[in-house]
Amino acid sequence: MTFLIDWQPVGRRIEVPEGKTLLEAAQAAGVELVSVCGGGGTCRGCLVRLAGGRLSPLSLEEQATLEADEIHRGYRLACQAVPTSDVVIDIPPESLTAPQRLQVEDVFDLKPSAVPASTLPAYGLAFDIGTTKLAGFLVELNSGHTLARTGQMNPQIAYGEDVIARIVYCNEHEDGRTVLQTRLVETLNRMIGDLCSEAHLQSGNITKMVAVGNTVMHHLFTGLPVQQLGTAPYLPAAMEAMTLRAGEVGLALAVETPVYLPPNIAGYVGADHVAVWVATEMAQAAQTVLALDIGTNTEVGLVHRGHFLSCSCASGPAFEGAHIRDGMRAAPGAIERVQMENDRVQVHTIGNQPAVGICGSGILDAVAQLLKAGAIDQTGNYQASHPLVRTPQNGRRECLLVPASQTGHGRDVVVNRKDVNEIQLAKGAIRTGAEILLHDAGIKDDNIDLFIIAGAFGTYLDLESAIRIGMFPDLPRERFKQVGNAAGAGARRMLISPDHRRIAEDLSRQIDYVELTTHPKFTETFVQEILFVNK
Repeated sequence: MTFLIDWQPVGRRIEVPEGKTLLEAAQAAGVELVSVCGGGGTCRGCLVRLAGGRLSPLSLEEQATLEADEIHRGYRLACQAVPTSDVVIDIPPESLTAPQRLQVEDVFDLKPSAVPASTLPAYGLAFDIGTTKLAGFLVELNSGHTLARTGQMNPQIAYGEDVIARIVYCNEHEDGRTVLQTRLVETLNRMIGDLCSEAHLQSGNITKMVAVGNTVMHHLFTGLPVQQLGTAPYLPAAMEAMTLRAGEVGLALAVETPVYLPPNIAGYVGADHVAVWVATEMAQAAQTVLALDIGTNTEVGLVHRGHFLSCSCASGPAFEGAHIRDGMRAAPGAIERVQMENDRVQVHTIGNQPAVGICGSGILDAVAQLLKAGAIDQTGNYQASHPLVRTPQNGRRECLLVPASQTGHGRDVVVNRKDVNEIQLAKGAIRTGAEILLHDAGIKDDNIDLFIIAGAFGTYLDLESAIRIGMFPDLPRERFKQVGNAAGAGARRMLISPDHRRIAEDLSRQIDYVELTTHPKFTETFVQEILFVNK
């Protein structure tokens, strides 16, 4: 008998034989857990949390090592715990030997919009609460200078990789909303501690905070119901901007510290999208501007002749490495670049470590290179006679990226037909959203003067690969701009400037939301855009 181990938030999955410990499963999967004591159960380095499924009873070593509260919250030592079913395991950041790469950088300069009322330093926090990643910033409010920044994976991933899965979790568990909010706030509090420590401040020095996220993340953070967001017409429980006290949500700040959340636009377009508009100042542009904030949910915004449009695309977690056979998130050993020349495959991994999987930018490159080489056709089907294509005993064609002899876990890393299909669906969803906004504005791809690519994945993707598979239109390259974490930059602007908070609130009323699922051209456009064709 074998059990499936789902490692989150690194996004690795592996089947292991009955009787193997979680530490052994992690080592086989290339998930590098701290294990100073070599599996003796004494160092606490391999501390993990059970998020789903069943494990063996607590060992004597665990009973002696773990606190009662940790046991109550589901924490175990990976070297002692043995799966007795398929399990989902949540790994705290401190239990990984090397951190995942998290995008907290951007290209924006921040300046206060008014002369400060006081010369005394004042400090605030800005958070971008993403479905997959969290980014936090500590800012000196008078100067606008960012003193510290940090990123973490959203711990809610262990309960569902996308917002729909988390809504389902809340619907199926009486305490679902409480669990997801608690896990999120626990991680935000760790980030607050890290930020304050880096800047040599106490959390009591923080006088205000701004938090942005999509509508589901907004509701889960604030404790608002999310059930109604899972069914049409996807109505938010709150649309307007709101200010909470830090104590109301359990943040490790002074109880009365104000926490400002900008307005939401619709059920799947939230305050993070408003923050992108604030950061990029695209609403003030005289040009035609299209902006993509690429993530598990991808938001698209369009400005054309004073008309503002936006929509949300269910692009899914494929670009985070999920649902890919050897997929993983951007951690050491993940393939992030792929080139194929003369029927030879060359890869580059994060940290130059032996390959243990492939992350989003790598799978995008791999598919683009297979298409360029003629190993797959426009429908995504492998060409059996191509030298890059092999057909194993299961009869499912695939491309070998790294043979077992060269990987970090002793297994081949491949791209199969299902992986290609996942990328088709993701790129099709993103391009469909963009094309429908252009259609509603009465313009074509060539009319786009500036194409903004925001978000963590958008920072690391190869532009040529995205254009080759048809995710982006084939425009002159100077029209593209990769800007990094624009949502985080917008949150910081709103933190230091009341003017930008007013801009955000005005924008939320001016942007016309387009619901893709009911749009008359959605099905026709999506069917066309899942093909690897760039018009």
